[in-house]
Amino acid sequence: MDAAKLGFAPDTVIQELGWDDDVDEALRVAIEDLTGNALVDGDYGDVADGVILWWREDDGDLVDALVDTLRDLVEGGPVWLFTPKVGRPGYVEGADIAEAAPIAGLSTTTTSSASAEWASTKLSTYKR
Repeated sequence: MDAAKLGFAPDTVIQELGWDDDVDEALRVAIEDLTGNALVDGDYGDVADGVILWWREDDGDLVDALVDTLRDLVEGGPVWLFTPKVGRPGYVEGADIAEAAPIAGLSTTTTSSASAEWASTKLSTYKR
């Protein structure tokens, strides 16, 4: 796992939302190793430098979840939307992400492979 290629940086605090037992633990460890901090959860109570959202097709309303990622996010901070890859249980159509992101006030910057099972869509905030 190369967390740096996904855009994670040292000395940052990353909030993790949508964790479940299907997430990629090696990717989580790689992110923690690179940032130098443990991932924080939704109860963190402070501003985070970035947010990870693990999302599956049947998790509910993607727009609502993306809006929730902005609650503790520093101004201009990125959101990494991790979704199962094509053919995996819970796969999310790219069109669904493209539709939900701007409604939530986000724009898609890059899409890449995060791990064997998960794709990453990096989102950025519009001027807020």
